[in-house]
Amino acid sequence: MARFVSKTLLLLVVGIATATSAASQIAKDHIVGTWTLVSAVTDKDGTTSDIFGPNAQGRGGFDANGRYSLIFIAGDLPKFSSNNRAMGTADENKAVIVGSLAHFGTYVVDEVENTFTFQVDRATFPNWESKNFDRAFSITDDVLQYTDPRASAGGFATVTFKRAR
Repeated sequence: MARFVSKTLLLLVVGIATATSAASQIAKDHIVGTWTLVSAVTDKDGTTSDIFGPNAQGRGGFDANGRYSLIFIAGDLPKFSSNNRAMGTADENKAVIVGSLAHFGTYVVDEVENTFTFQVDRATFPNWESKNFDRAFSITDDVLQYTDPRASAGGFATVTFKRAR
């Protein structure tokens, strides 16, 4: 009887571990792919605005090995009068910094908590490098949405992507 109980418990533990692993794999499989920015909005003290302005564009990529990259670019960045990106004016450089954000690294999905963690390797906002950031997320149909309670420019951000086709 003791062997039967032990085997039953072992099978139950293995079954739970397998189910948990499968659940995490499903979430990771759903996020894998290329995503196109729909919107990036922030709420600062009750005022909602587009983080990168109207006509912003962006891409997100999540691979099956846990690597990601995200790029956000405002739709109205000025052309550099020098035609040399290393010789922008102070105003041109500021517009590019305020109007864009890119980062890449690894990510880990926690389906139980409906979060993923960005583990940032490099970023155009250097303060994020070598840091981890948890984001609550949802995927419905072909829409990925995540939130950032402490956006890099302040406020609470909601980012929405649509799966690229």
